[in-house]
Amino acid sequence: MVYYTSILVLVWISLSILGILVYENGRFSKEKKIIMYSTYLLVGLAALAEWLGVKLNGNPNISPWLIKTVKFFDYVLTPLAGGAIILQFETKNIWRKVLFGILIVNTLFQIVSIFTGWMVVIDDLNQYSHGPAYFVYIICYILITLLVILEFGIFGRKFHKQNRLSLYATLLFLVVGITLQEVLGREVRTAYISLTIALLLLFIHNSEFALLRSDEHIKQQNIMITIDCLTGIENRYAYNEALKELATLSSLPEDLIVFSIDINGLKMVNDSIGHSAGDELIRGASDCINKVFSSVGRCFRTGGDEFIVLANTTKDKINELVDKIEEMTKEWHGKEVKSLSLAVGSACAKDNPDVTIEKLVSIADVEMYNDKDDYYEKSGFSRRLF
Repeated sequence: MVYYTSILVLVWISLSILGILVYENGRFSKEKKIIMYSTYLLVGLAALAEWLGVKLNGNPNISPWLIKTVKFFDYVLTPLAGGAIILQFETKNIWRKVLFGILIVNTLFQIVSIFTGWMVVIDDLNQYSHGPAYFVYIICYILITLLVILEFGIFGRKFHKQNRLSLYATLLFLVVGITLQEVLGREVRTAYISLTIALLLLFIHNSEFALLRSDEHIKQQNIMITIDCLTGIENRYAYNEALKELATLSSLPEDLIVFSIDINGLKMVNDSIGHSAGDELIRGASDCINKVFSSVGRCFRTGGDEFIVLANTTKDKINELVDKIEEMTKEWHGKEVKSLSLAVGSACAKDNPDVTIEKLVSIADVEMYNDKDDYYEKSGFSRRLF
């Protein structure tokens, strides 16, 4: 009993430390923490009930009913602890209902067994032995163990491969610890100490998973901040950040080419067909720009129908890229708008040494507006009206 008592003390200390770690973890939700606290408490109480059963067994000075009561809690709390472990996995599926069904059946069976002796038989020396229906508990125990294994596997799919391997190793460690106690007999008490260590390893996995979810949430927020919701390309905020980064350089890269692009006739489309048609035109322009320029640089929607491309390519590629975008816009047809025309201007850092990025964009804007003037002059439309 000295050895077993030492094991119990270590289990309770370890579970208490786990509770502190959960309390200090700011990434777990309140509901998640309650489940983890409950798991540790159930494991601790189940270990205490098993220890009391061994401690009281064969003591002639106590009532047989006390031993039956202690064993009742042992046989109820142990499956509940296994169920609590499953709840930590945050997987919602039909196996949750199966779990609750097993726990309810086992609890009701144990209540009836207190009075019938199905689970525990007490002899004249106050020593208990398994009753004739003990196999029912074993079945419940095995089923919950299988559910733990199953949920481990389902939960492991949320992790990268390297995380899954350590998760499965944790499961193997737990199974070995329980098996050693069941096979080698009462003198070997490895079940709850291995369960406690497994809970510690599971806490590490939960912390890692919470961190991964936090990183994913931050990533999604960054996407929402930097991506234009209408077109799916980078937005004005991302463009400003890119300019800030280029402004920190002592000089602009020689292969930097700025393309300033604007839609011709958007106002006419909005006024004559509607803003949904205008949005279709903006999306069409964005798709064409992205297909042509994404391989050489970053594409931004900086305003209503205004786009900027920060490309890294050679000067002799400018005309080729402009020809590609013109060809693509000629082939484009929407559901509400049948044609698309873009005004394109460019500025090369190599041809404009010692200028700031803002000045280089301004030079590209001037070229784009010259191209737009040519469009309205050739089409005969008034730029103010269209």
